[in-house]
Amino acid sequence: MSVRTRFAPSPTGSPHIGNIRSALFAWLFARHNQGEFIVRIEDTDRTRLVEGSVEKIKESLEFLNMDYDEGLDKGGEYEPYVQSERQDLYKKYAYKLIGSHQAYHCFCTPERLDEMRQEQQKNKQAPKYDRRCLQLSEAEIKEKLAAGEPHVIRFQIPEGITAFKDIVHGKISIKNDTLDDQVILKSDGFPTYHLAVIVDDHLMKISHVIRAEEWLPSTPKHILLYQAFNWDVPEYAHLPMILGSDKKKLSKRHGATAFLDYKEQGYLPEALVNFMVFLGWNPKSEREKFSLPELVKEFDLANVNRAGAIFDIEKLDSINGQYIREMSLDKFAEKCLPFLEKAGIKVGEYESDYIGQAVALEQERIRKFSEIAEAVEYFFTDELEYDADLLVWKKMERSDVKPNLEKSLAFYENLTDKDFTIENIEKITKEYIEQEGINTGEMLWPLRIALCGRQNSPSPFEIAGVLGKEKVLTRIEMAIKKLDI
Repeated sequence: MSVRTRFAPSPTGSPHIGNIRSALFAWLFARHNQGEFIVRIEDTDRTRLVEGSVEKIKESLEFLNMDYDEGLDKGGEYEPYVQSERQDLYKKYAYKLIGSHQAYHCFCTPERLDEMRQEQQKNKQAPKYDRRCLQLSEAEIKEKLAAGEPHVIRFQIPEGITAFKDIVHGKISIKNDTLDDQVILKSDGFPTYHLAVIVDDHLMKISHVIRAEEWLPSTPKHILLYQAFNWDVPEYAHLPMILGSDKKKLSKRHGATAFLDYKEQGYLPEALVNFMVFLGWNPKSEREKFSLPELVKEFDLANVNRAGAIFDIEKLDSINGQYIREMSLDKFAEKCLPFLEKAGIKVGEYESDYIGQAVALEQERIRKFSEIAEAVEYFFTDELEYDADLLVWKKMERSDVKPNLEKSLAFYENLTDKDFTIENIEKITKEYIEQEGINTGEMLWPLRIALCGRQNSPSPFEIAGVLGKEKVLTRIEMAIKKLDI
């Protein structure tokens, strides 16, 4: 059997990490089996459409290098299939079910349906359509249709039991009398999700439906529709729910955000792929990092867990930090540039070597690129803002700070520009401190603050090596002036 999977998001906003996790698993399974992966936009719910959503869906897939194999031909390039452009197709199949007496017209008004549900709730009954319109005669139906009465088409749930085997959850059996006669064609002529999804999956020859666990209760309805059309039923794999640290469904209160926000925050696609695949999949080994080609080779739906997967942002930060540290310095500096510019740093005013040296000091420290601008901003300003008291080291008297800064100033004034390398500055500064018998902390702490204006930073030698002689002297002079105020 040829493996064909699909990702079928609704364009109701920017996709979240659960959506993209489903897409990743479907893509990996297809690629692992030398199959095909299809993208389809399910936009039949016209009330929930959000402009720009399709572009965000495509951008998310492109960011992760997840290609798809077919779709609408737009001048030589494939675009995702779009359900709203296939409306007549769904209507045709809805009426096929009417013709085989497996679906029926329903003319009940919203008010009548509300009254019915309220009565059912009052009697502690499960909310289900009471099939009033199933009793209408052919003549009554024709009369109502001729009069233009608003109506929907409902699928008639047959008697019996629907059983199927889910790849992740195993055997599942549902009594059909617990299911509602679902609407398959709405009054506006658009299909509901339930009809459109099975028509498209059948016509697109989808062999495996890989989707979130929340769709598991809908699966018996879909299987019954397949059977009504006498179509082969695909295999199903419902992925475990993504949970917050409190083991409740992931939400904004857990820090969940739109998927593309992770891109904006400076997470690398390699890190996101590696992180997401472990939200439910277990490689049956101790290994924690895989490249995309390695995942294609290793991925198997049999190793997807039933239990909910915990979303741990600290884990994502850690993985992303590892990938950042493995980058070449040139690539790292290149990735930093847009984040520096976004923060208002005018990178065009600085030499590329200077920028590269500045950001290099933070490659071992940052965990996502959105942290880089704040970490190195002191390299790109002419005046640092900090309180003069910050220059005082521990129990040191404030009156002793100025003399030590003046010693640093005099010492560095006698050096040449070529002396200002990180290795050299550290060596000769430490030799000077030892020679003069100065307390190391009392000398280096004020120097660090003078050069960067913050308590947490790389060493003063690293900072000085990047700044160069002129800027080092200027910043020490400014610190001395602060002490005089």
